[in-house]
Amino acid sequence: MAKVSIIMGSTSDLPVMRKAADFLEQMEVPFEMHALSAHRTPAAVEQFATNAQSRGIEVIIAAAGMAAALPGVISALTPLPVIGVPIASTLDGMDAMLSIIQMPPGIPTATVGINAALNAAVLAVRIMSLSDKALAARYDSYCRSLAEKVKKADADLAAITDYKYKE
Repeated sequence: MAKVSIIMGSTSDLPVMRKAADFLEQMEVPFEMHALSAHRTPAAVEQFATNAQSRGIEVIIAAAGMAAALPGVISALTPLPVIGVPIASTLDGMDAMLSIIQMPPGIPTATVGINAALNAAVLAVRIMSLSDKALAARYDSYCRSLAEKVKKADADLAAITDYKYKE
């Protein structure tokens, strides 16, 4: 049964949102993906959002570009955490980012950077790790791997000796 739902306004967002799906797969978190539009399929969005929790969904990741209403509309209809991913479709994604960030009081919607689907999935895993020890262990391992990559990069930089003014 899916625990995370990845929602996008159209399948043109899939190349960005695939990063979220890949991370959830890596973390062994069951997920689902849907294309829903706050403007073109509002009844379907309402049905999805009002039923998500009863279906076992714990976190929703919602991507949208341009007017970017989808994450906020879903937030208004569910008590679940919603993470918005602004998509760079127009104005370099700034319009989408501002639309998702500027929610009215009482309708919180977490927002990650433009096209930052990976960070949305990482945040979803962080949230879910609070109540899932096995997931927390997998997430901790992922975090350690990030630190190891930086340590390796630092060692690789230290090995470069062809700079004239390097001490």
